[in-house]
Amino acid sequence: MPSYRLGRINEDIQRELSALLRTVKDPRVGGHLLSIVRVDTASDLGSCKVFISSLDQGDEKEIRRGLKSASGYLRRELSRALNLRHTPELQFILDNSIGEGAKIIQLMNDLEAKEHDRT
Repeated sequence: MPSYRLGRINEDIQRELSALLRTVKDPRVGGHLLSIVRVDTASDLGSCKVFISSLDQGDEKEIRRGLKSASGYLRRELSRALNLRHTPELQFILDNSIGEGAKIIQLMNDLEAKEHDRT
């Protein structure tokens, strides 16, 4: 499969899952601010790794359990939204890169404020 097609499928899955996450009724998922960082789909469309970041850094194990239990619903709704022959199995991986980036920005702002106070 050409890489541009796989990239387009990744973007479509990411867009649709972002909208679908808001409709999940599981309290382990619905009570958190989640964003999809990246989607990696296998070339045979058999599996899909969905990298999720939680802004409020709640209990990550509970979030993963909630996403795993909602994966059947999400996959079914994804197959309805996208016109794919095979809808991939969803594997959710928690990624804290957004939180780490926010920490780095905060540290840089603190350093800049200290440097400004010295002058």
